[in-house]
Amino acid sequence: MAAVRALNDDEVFNEMKKMVSFIKQEALEKAREIKVKADEEFNIEKAKIVRQESLNIEATFERKIKQAEVQKRIAQSNQINKSRLRVLQSRQHMLDELYEEARSKLPSVSSDSNKYPALLKDLVLQGLYSLMEAEIKVQCRKDDVSLVEKAITEATKEYEEHMGQKINATIDEENMPSSNAGGVILSAMNGKIKVNNTLEARLTILEDGMLPQIRVLLFGHSPNRAFFN
Repeated sequence: MAAVRALNDDEVFNEMKKMVSFIKQEALEKAREIKVKADEEFNIEKAKIVRQESLNIEATFERKIKQAEVQKRIAQSNQINKSRLRVLQSRQHMLDELYEEARSKLPSVSSDSNKYPALLKDLVLQGLYSLMEAEIKVQCRKDDVSLVEKAITEATKEYEEHMGQKINATIDEENMPSSNAGGVILSAMNGKIKVNNTLEARLTILEDGMLPQIRVLLFGHSPNRAFFN
């Protein structure tokens, strides 16, 4: 068997050089593997972050769009309400002018010698039916005393015929208003109950009672109304 020869210095150096080269190559390959893996993990993580941030941006954008839409609807609603308010104010102003014009014409009612006496009789009769008391006091203008006395006589007679009840209605000479446009005020039970049938009071009642019809005549039916009875 041949004896194993010892390596000389050159051979040892060459062997060590090969081992170093091999180790260096292994290290380089390992480093490349680590870098490739790190790059892959980095790209995956970056993609996750980019995706998450994209979702956040989209969510923020959608939220701002919804907020903008809400603000737009609020602004539109406020504008519509302001417009409706201006329309209502204009309509009320027109109604006030109409009522004021009607009040200004009340004195002409009492100056109509043909219609005013019949109106006084109807006003007295309506007051009698409202009070249904045996003793009635009637207030009127001084200028209307004679007309009201006749109206009381006619109204009392008609009331007694229909109700079968005697009634004593007299003019209240101690309380004769001079500022109203005409008409009468009836009272009973020492003034505890009253029926105001002056022309001003009747106009006020007419304003309230006929307000829906007046609005329809002036402004037409509401577009939101579905039924008409």
